[in-house]
Amino acid sequence: MQFKNGFFTQFLHLAGPFWSGENRTEVRRQTLFLIGLTILQMVIAVLITEWSAALFNALEQHSMSGLLQEMALLVLIFIANMTVTVKHLKIKRQLQIGWREWLTGQVTERWMHQGRHYQVTHIKTARHDNPDGRIAEDIRIATEDAITLCHTLFYSLLSLASFSVILWGISGTVTLDFGLFTFTIHGYLVWVAIIYAVSASFLGWRIGRPLTKATDARQTVEADFRFDLVTVRENSQAIALIKGEAQERKRLRNLFDDIIRAYHRQTQAMANIILFSSGYSVLSMAFPVLVSAPRYILGNISLGSLMQAVQAFQQTTSALSWPVDNMSAVAQWRASVERVLSLMQALEDLEQELARPDPYRIVLEKSEQPILRFHKLCIGKLDRMVCMSVFDEFIRPGEHLLITGDTATGAKLFKAVAGLWPWGEGRIELPDDEPMFFMPPRPYLPTGRLRDAICYPDEADTLKTGELEQLMEWVGLKNLTEQLEKTDIWYNALAREQQQRLGVVRLLLKKPKWILLQEAFDSLPPDGETDMYRLISQQLPDATLLTISNQPTAHAFHQRRITL
Repeated sequence: MQFKNGFFTQFLHLAGPFWSGENRTEVRRQTLFLIGLTILQMVIAVLITEWSAALFNALEQHSMSGLLQEMALLVLIFIANMTVTVKHLKIKRQLQIGWREWLTGQVTERWMHQGRHYQVTHIKTARHDNPDGRIAEDIRIATEDAITLCHTLFYSLLSLASFSVILWGISGTVTLDFGLFTFTIHGYLVWVAIIYAVSASFLGWRIGRPLTKATDARQTVEADFRFDLVTVRENSQAIALIKGEAQERKRLRNLFDDIIRAYHRQTQAMANIILFSSGYSVLSMAFPVLVSAPRYILGNISLGSLMQAVQAFQQTTSALSWPVDNMSAVAQWRASVERVLSLMQALEDLEQELARPDPYRIVLEKSEQPILRFHKLCIGKLDRMVCMSVFDEFIRPGEHLLITGDTATGAKLFKAVAGLWPWGEGRIELPDDEPMFFMPPRPYLPTGRLRDAICYPDEADTLKTGELEQLMEWVGLKNLTEQLEKTDIWYNALAREQQQRLGVVRLLLKKPKWILLQEAFDSLPPDGETDMYRLISQQLPDATLLTISNQPTAHAFHQRRITL
């Protein structure tokens, strides 16, 4: 997928395949159905204007039979309008959620593929910050608003075509006599509607511009305030210990003062808009009658035609105002689409970079022997600055190797083994068909049941409760066994030491042959760290152990040591 063309071409390349994918028959059927229902909505709108003309003609003629006939017709229009409107809403929302589901799946699949979600953070060619917001919110806007905008634009075009014809017919011909010459205007109400809509739209746009800027400014300061509140919540213990409440109150007060100033600017901008819109609403109600009334007073049209002209005038001006009325919605939609495209562009750049032949790449390959070998390995950064120069080493099955010194470089070494850090040179031979178990300094504990968090990414329901409770007792977390069925945000609810002990439980459940520990016990006291190493050695005596640590307690459990 390429993203080098214009904006709309890029959007079609990204989201267009939804209409040609596996469910294209159903998607296209829903799309055609939505178009048909939109046309029916316009037919009903035209019928309402004709019904209105017939009703006022009956009233003008004092015709009781005509009034009863229009009342019966109104019931049919009423039922038809409700049926079409509800069905239109359901089909539109089915199409919106279907498109969002498909595009979310496409982007998430690319993002969560073989560590790309981690590797893409090192790519600088395109903006890809806050991928969670781009996937959750921007995709929603990109898909839902696209369908809404297309529907309203199509409806406005139908409305413009339908009601301008009606308005042209009712307008007739008007001749202006200027003494020296006369000037004939055909369909004068159409031209008045165009001038009226363009003028009102231009004024509305000029008056509304400060509101857009004020709203953006307020959203920014509101987001800053929320972010700092979350930061305070997540660091509440540290703030309490250092007695920083007064400083935090002052900082939050300053942030809220920014909100107040932005709020007042938005209020003034809204007041200007309301001032304009309140006057415009009154004028919109009276202006069509005033410009149409001369032909009725002169007897050229009936009262029904006058009312039909008023409604057609309002529908025509509404259709002509679509660009200005939807300017902010289009801008918001485009901004969201560009954010999704930017994330996909970063993923595309990453894929191209990794697929491009380049000697500055670490080669991963399976070994014919059950060993882990580093052959002339050189780990670097994206800018090719070397982090670790030539490294030749091999680890035999069952061996315990301690890596000390520069732990940051050691972390990159583990990432290279996992295939997450391809930047560098040399070759890594992995033991064939032997999965490796990586333990970072803080194990990932997803929100949910504690049982599921411990067993992640495996299913927990097949595990016997007694076995899990026994392992938790061995690592010193017997007090947590009563919470196995509890749902919580565990990375916040548990102390870092408890999380590292749960990492050992996860390790003992997996029973791997190759274990890579990256400062996995740095939050434990020396005796606790010793207990964890001893437990691993006892329960997994044949496992190969690679440990990154500078703690003295780790030396006793490793036969060899390498200093980076």
